[in-house]
Amino acid sequence: MEDNRQLKNFLDTKAAFYNQPSFIEKDPVSIPHLFNRKQDIEVSGLFAAVLAWGSRTTIINNSRKLMKWMDDQPYDFVLNHKDTDLKPFVKFVHRTFNATDLLYFISFLQHHYSHNQSLENAFAPAESYPEMDTRQALINFNHTFFSIEHPERTRKHIATPERNSACKRLNMYLRWMVRKDDKGVDFGIWTKIKPAQLVCPLDVHVARVAYRLKMVDDFKANWTNAMKLTMHLRELNASDPAVYDYALFGLGVEERF
Repeated sequence: MEDNRQLKNFLDTKAAFYNQPSFIEKDPVSIPHLFNRKQDIEVSGLFAAVLAWGSRTTIINNSRKLMKWMDDQPYDFVLNHKDTDLKPFVKFVHRTFNATDLLYFISFLQHHYSHNQSLENAFAPAESYPEMDTRQALINFNHTFFSIEHPERTRKHIATPERNSACKRLNMYLRWMVRKDDKGVDFGIWTKIKPAQLVCPLDVHVARVAYRLKMVDDFKANWTNAMKLTMHLRELNASDPAVYDYALFGLGVEERF
């Protein structure tokens, strides 16, 4: 119990330090912060999250490039673009994410928003989301995302717990959309999924910190460890376990803990 209190105090302090408006500028979350309209936040946030591996500067620059090509109106663009508007996109590359993947993303988003007001419905299609965590929401999104004709290669860019993936980038996206506090980083524009249901985004940096703090048994960034970490974080803050993503990310990336 004493160990848990000390850990909570430590992580609360770190989370409070990093969960501030100053965090936004150098993080991919800066991309959806360019917008005010709910659907613009959803679309730009999805692209920023999916591209979020590698150098943060490169992630932000490539995401901004996409937004510029969409005339800084991503929702209107995906819904109403013409084929001729897609010409710049055929040269896009971000690591292994290429034009084939990008054009399918645009195609899916056009299809989805033609039938839905929010991208939240792809994660939580029913009127409420009663699950204990986001596992089913991520599975729902994966199945919905590939429910229309798609290139097989694009499957690697939408992770799923069904393959024991940690789903780091999508869990980060869910954190952006679901968490809401007075700090101004996360948006809290989705209401079906609750902050208590979020799974902490887990990558190699967070896994290393979590291992050092004895919250997971090894360094593996997989769904098993994401859930193990989240269960531990729920003992510290049952209503908002993902707030500790700030602490773990900061310790891992900024402080090399």
